[in-house]
Order: sequence, then structure tokens, then C-alpha cells
Amino acid sequence: MKKKIQNKMPMFKRIIPLLLATVLLFHSCGENAEQGTRVQKGGFVQTITETGELEAVNAKTFVMPRFGRYWYEMKIIGLLEHGSVVEAGDSLIQFDPSEIKKFIIDRETQLETQKANLEKTYVEIENRKSDIRSTLQSEQAAFDLKKLEVEQFRFESDKVQEVKELEFKQAEIRLEKAKKRALYQEIIAENQLQIQKIRVKRIRNQVRDAYAILPDLTVRTPIPGIFQIATKRRSREMLQLGDEVRMGRQLGSVPDLTWMKVNTMVDETDFLKVHAGQQVKVRLDAMPDVVFDGKVTYMSKLCRPKDRGAKQKIFDVEVKLNVSDERLKPGMTVSCEFICDELDDVLQAPLECVDFDKDRNFVYLKRGGKTIKQEVKTGPMNNTHVVIEGNIEPGQRLIPLRKLNQEPEE
Repeated sequence: MKKKIQNKMPMFKRIIPLLLATVLLFHSCGENAEQGTRVQKGGFVQTITETGELEAVNAKTFVMPRFGRYWYEMKIIGLLEHGSVVEAGDSLIQFDPSEIKKFIIDRETQLETQKANLEKTYVEIENRKSDIRSTLQSEQAAFDLKKLEVEQFRFESDKVQEVKELEFKQAEIRLEKAKKRALYQEIIAENQLQIQKIRVKRIRNQVRDAYAILPDLTVRTPIPGIFQIATKRRSREMLQLGDEVRMGRQLGSVPDLTWMKVNTMVDETDFLKVHAGQQVKVRLDAMPDVVFDGKVTYMSKLCRPKDRGAKQKIFDVEVKLNVSDERLKPGMTVSCEFICDELDDVLQAPLECVDFDKDRNFVYLKRGGKTIKQEVKTGPMNNTHVVIEGNIEPGQRLIPLRKLNQEPEE
């Protein structure tokens, strides 16, 4: 029997230190919890906390352009995988070039035809000018002849002279008509030539512009980052191979993850507490214990409703992060703690211990085993504490509101 008792003694000796450690741990936790609900005196930092969303400072958005005057819609035949890491110059999207190539072949055929027509026009105009010159020379010769006859028959009878004068007038009229006809034909020929040249130039420009479009059918990124495929307006599904995309539709974006900013807001009641250059502590919802320093870089001049139809008004704010970190990704939800003011040597209480009741505020103290309701005046606050004034002393224990139903109230 003694042997069995002796064997159990070492195990009992090992259990005693564990029990003592457990008691000390609970005692320490109790002290920390109690300390967290006491009135504190010292420095206080007033803050405003708002939620926001991360966005890349430098990002390139791609929108379906208008390719010339004929193509308002293009088919996707190549698409980089969503979320792919890209470098500057990498291709993202490839559009189908078949329609443009078909257009080029058609216009090149037309161009050859019109160039042939231009050469034909040159020949026709030259032949027409030759005929006009011959006619003009013939009429000029007839005119000169009739003029000589008038001189020759000046000693003839009046009747003969009158006939020669009439013949001379007719020759003069025919010559003037021939000159006008030659002038008109020259203008017409010049216009025809210009029209044909314009036709050739227009088709040549169409071919040139179509060739210039072909490289643009491959969408490339000018910056490094992560490729994000855009979603369709109706189905909200991402674009995919074979989709027909119309002009003006968003194709995707490439955010540069080197530097990030936060798109957030502040309530109109806190408008005067936030300004450009103000320090901000940013925390990811996924990692609330990690703090990223930032500063306010933009604040809108006008307020807007927070939501459609809402009465609450807000101001849009941008916060740029001072550090670059691979853990920061676009679209992640964050909280922004704006550092508004710093006070020295003030009384402060945890928010969970202050009863904000309309125009009067109260805290609940523990005195002599009883709960006492004490009115206080509140001042600036942050996301954990609020400055208080009143008949209260530093170090006094406060009762959290959630525990009031467990405490007898005086």
C-alpha cells in the first residue's frame, strides 16, 4: 500500500505548479479586465473611425474604343486570365481582325480600280483638250478669213459689203462661243480630275487607317500590375472569349499595387475635423491588429447623401498609404482612424461604460458594494474611450453597461 502512495506522489507534485499557474493567469486576466474599466487620467487622442475600400493610386482602365467609322463592335478572340501579374507592354486582350482584313482587301481592290479610272480621266481630258484646241483654231481661222473678206470687199456694192459684214459677225460669234466652250470644258475637266483624285485619296486613306487599326486590336498595358477583367452590365459575369463588345464598354483594368489609397468618407458633422495632410491609421478588416500609416490627400468640396434617398450627408475622402505592402490589395475593406486632436492630462472612460442618454450622460461606479449612477459631462472621443468631467476620480472602477443587470443599483 505504501508503495502505491509513493508512486502517486510525483504526479501530485507536478499538478500543483499547473494549478498555481492557472490561478495566477485568471487573477492576472481579472486585473487586466478590471483595469480596462477604470477611470484613467493622462494623454488622450481624439479620432474618427470610418470604413473604406482600398484602391490603387496608379491604375489603367481599358475601354472599348471606336475603331474607325465602320467598327462599333468587336469580338474577343484572346483574353488573359483574371488576376494575372503583368508587366508594362504585356498583351491583355486580342480582338478578331478578320472583318478589318476583309475590308482592307475590298478597299485595295477598289483603290486599283479608281487609280485606273484616274489614268483614264487624264487621257480623256487630254483628248478633249486637243479637240477643243482644234475647234478653237478652226473658228479663229474662219474669223480671220471673214475679217480679210470684209477688207477685200469694201469697194463693192453696199449689199455685198452688208453680206460680208454679217458673215464676219457670225464668225466672230462662233469664235466667242468656241472660246467660252473651251473655258467651260477646261473647268469641267479640272473638276472631274479633282473628283477622281479625291476618290483615290479617300480609298487610300481608308486602307491606311485600316492597317493602322490592326496593331490596336491587341490591347496592351502601359503599366505593371494585376489584370482585372471587367464584368458585363446585365449578367455581372466577367467577359470571356467569343463575347462581342460594343464601343464604350469597359474591358478591364490594371492597378499598380506598389502604392495604395483608401476611398472613404466622413460624416458632415465631422467635416471640420478632417483636412488634407492629416494623419490616419489604416487597418485591414482581415488583419485588424496591423496598422498602416497614411495621410489625407483629398477631401471633396461638396457633400452628398450617403445612400440614395438617405438624409445622412457625407464628404468623400481619399487617404494615401505611406507604405507599400504586398498584403494590400484593391477592393479590400479597411477602417480609417483619423487623428483629430491630442489632449494632455484629462479624465477618460471606456465607451462601453458610458450611458449616452439624450442630453445627459452617465457612468456607473462601484462603491461599498453598491452601484452608483453618476452624471458626467463628455468631451472628445475615439473608437475606445471618451473624455469625461464631473464628480469622479482617476482609478475609480466603472461598470460596463452590459453588466448593469448583474449589479444592484443605488
